[in-house]
Amino acid sequence: MKKEEAILQIKRASKHFGGFYAVNDVSLEVKRGQICGLVGPNGSGKSTLFNTILGLQKPDSGDIIFNGTRINDAAPHQIYNMGMVNAFQIPHIFPSMSVLDNILIAARDYPGENMIESLFLRRKWQEKEQKLIEEAMEILKFVNLDMLGFALTSELSGGQRKLLEIAKGLMAKPTLFLLDEPAAGVNPVLGKKIFQKLQELTQEGMTFLIIEHRLDLLFEFASWIYVLNKGIIVAMGQPHEIVDNPDFYQAYLGEK
Repeated sequence: MKKEEAILQIKRASKHFGGFYAVNDVSLEVKRGQICGLVGPNGSGKSTLFNTILGLQKPDSGDIIFNGTRINDAAPHQIYNMGMVNAFQIPHIFPSMSVLDNILIAARDYPGENMIESLFLRRKWQEKEQKLIEEAMEILKFVNLDMLGFALTSELSGGQRKLLEIAKGLMAKPTLFLLDEPAAGVNPVLGKKIFQKLQELTQEGMTFLIIEHRLDLLFEFASWIYVLNKGIIVAMGQPHEIVDNPDFYQAYLGEK
């Protein structure tokens, strides 16, 4: 498929809770191989929109199309198997296991899941596991956790656990990775490094839809921004266009 094609399309999607519309007639698309940002004040509907895309909540109307397939009625694990990943869909952190083991469990087709392969094809199983360990260590190096690979996850700080969530998502090799505030809880230098790496991964075909409150970082690396306010998309465009759009400031400040 061409890079400029949309990997995700949302067409007039709505999600309401009683009479309250958390997402109201939202349409957007995410182009393949780009970083796309979703911003807006607290309570604007960003998390609800994410949950609807991921199948955790069903839209009341509209369509959600991923890789050309309508996924309105798909279960979260089915959407995950199609290549869309979010930290919530990766196995939860196991505090009594090492950081490295937590990463390995997140890998697709981890050999430990295949009993026949582990019992009767031991050499093949060991070779596959060794390759996955090397991949996991590279990802841990990217998020500055390689020196803690054999530490228990329970020993990590809040910011380090956030980095571990990102690492686990990358280990699943998504085609579309939904990230909720990847730079939260990490220092500015590492936050920028994370976004630089995400940008590099777009050159390998990975696509990102990111909620982020550190707008300086997001606007530096994103190709396109959607501004959500009270469940409605009020502005969209390239970052330099958004900062010149009065609707962006009205969403955050309540005034133009």
